Amino acid sequence: MSVPYVLFVATNAAVIGPHNRATGFFFPEIAHPFEALDRAGIAVEFASPQGGKPPEDGFDAEDAGQTEFLGSKAYRRLSRSRKLSEVDVLDYDAVFFPGGLGPMVDITGNPEVQAVVTRAWNAGMIVSAVCHGPSAFLGVTVDDGAPLVRGRKLTSFSTAEEDGYADQDVPFDLETALREEGALYEATDPWHPKVVVDGRLITGQNPQSGAVVGEALVEHLKQI
Repeated sequence: MSVPYVLFVATNAAVIGPHNRATGFFFPEIAHPFEALDRAGIAVEFASPQGGKPPEDGFDAEDAGQTEFLGSKAYRRLSRSRKLSEVDVLDYDAVFFPGGLGPMVDITGNPEVQAVVTRAWNAGMIVSAVCHGPSAFLGVTVDDGAPLVRGRKLTSFSTAEEDGYADQDVPFDLETALREEGALYEATDPWHPKVVVDGRLITGQNPQSGAVVGEALVEHLKQI
């Protein structure tokens, strides 16, 4: 039996908004899902719209999972991420979009990203994201022309969490945008873990949800 393979698609955006806030991918949102997948023997490859080293945000040296990832060969591979246009998502079993504020700059509305999501979904793959990562799904339509998220249960960074955190920096409110495309949006209390699984769509709410999203991916990939 072949080893399942997951493609992580990270942001290349290092700043966001009118105040030039420093950003990137949020470190635990790669480190924690990776940890769950790696522990289960599931392989991970990294891509980004431009390739190369994605900027990072939110590293916590007190978090053993993050420090272990920082010193790993996986982090070295992440630092040389593949250019998304040179990757065929059908070579993988799942695609995952970590958050951070960066995705709101170069993942949202990106035609290459939208094509990757559409191709993965139409091929029956698992499509997953955490925090601001579900912004990758906005504007994506399925075969009948309907938005991918319409009528599907999911979560993302909530309006309650964004208020006072980055509402002055992000170009739009993610929860509102997902609801406007017809998503059956769910959230728990701010800064608490939450994962929502709706068939092949697996989403997590916030940085605290990275591990549970990773565990949900493991559970579903083992069924392949």
